[in-house]
Amino acid sequence: MDEALIYEILSLVAEIPPGRVATYGQLARLIGREKNARLVGKVLSISEYFGDYPCHRVVNHSGRLAPHFPEQRERLQQEGVAFLQNGTVNMKASQWEA
Repeated sequence: MDEALIYEILSLVAEIPPGRVATYGQLARLIGREKNARLVGKVLSISEYFGDYPCHRVVNHSGRLAPHFPEQRERLQQEGVAFLQNGTVNMKASQWEA
């Protein structure tokens, strides 16, 4: 994993507008690596070493939040992201259309 790839992923994350979410797979497709959703997750897990990015706006394909990111839900709610009764993000209402 080189820095160019890391910054390519993080620059996409920076484009996600407040109140919207993207999925790991969606970001992987946008960089031309559709089978590398886990790579996107790995990059996001080390993003603090490369700057300040809104990684809280990235969720899995079904709207589940990152398990080791307790403030993610609060940050998304502050931005107006809609949640379903089961605690997942309402992807129909909140997914970023990139």
